[in-house]
Amino acid sequence: KPSPYPARRKVPVSSNVRPHNRRLWGSSQQNQTAGCHVGTAQEISTTMTTSQSNNEANLRTCLSEPIFQVEVAARYLDSAVTAHLDGKFAFAEELIRLADIPEIRRWTKSIWANSSVHVRFPQAEPSLSRELRTKARMPTVAEKECVHRRDGYNCRFCGMPVIRRETRAEIRAAYPNALNWGAKEVEQHAAFQAMWAQYDHLLPHARGGTNDLENLVLTCAPCNFGRAGYTLAEVGVADPTLRLPTASAWDGLKRFR
Repeated sequence: KPSPYPARRKVPVSSNVRPHNRRLWGSSQQNQTAGCHVGTAQEISTTMTTSQSNNEANLRTCLSEPIFQVEVAARYLDSAVTAHLDGKFAFAEELIRLADIPEIRRWTKSIWANSSVHVRFPQAEPSLSRELRTKARMPTVAEKECVHRRDGYNCRFCGMPVIRRETRAEIRAAYPNALNWGAKEVEQHAAFQAMWAQYDHLLPHARGGTNDLENLVLTCAPCNFGRAGYTLAEVGVADPTLRLPTASAWDGLKRFR
């Protein structure tokens, strides 16, 4: 049976795995939302001055483009949930195990490690004192839902499919032997670690950033933790809200029950 891995690389793969044609990683397009406004391409272009356009064009869209194994893992996990819903529990467990790809862990660590080769930590502006910061460090459940209605389930920076921690917990409860999630990074399932959904502040909380929807974007763990408390300008990354959210069939595995 055909393998979902690209032909250019030789990677061991289960003979039971079938590829599918669901687009899990798409181009930037407008998502349909309820209660959250997403600007059209025309609206976004008209809000940018010529100077802003030139500046943004010279910036990278993310700290490091995801490696191809990330999409491979996403397809395994998407198929695992389908198998689970079809009652094929042993097959689902095998697919979850196959998604734990070591190359993904190494790529993730290369971004958020202190010795990251993708992030040159600049001299940053001082953080605000705690009494001057927004009291709520993280958005509420309702605010997170609004972020998902606008951004879907793909990182706004790199486009990687992401999975909410609540969904991960549900899958781990059903398949504890396949989805490892220990206290240490090396004890965590590589794909679920990288694809961990984050609610990132464009202007960091410590710099005065709020939980207003305009200051929040959905990101993967590497893009969030890799930038840490620095501003977009300080790490040389373009504002993702000047591009439309990624449109894809990826649902964050929320259909798992």
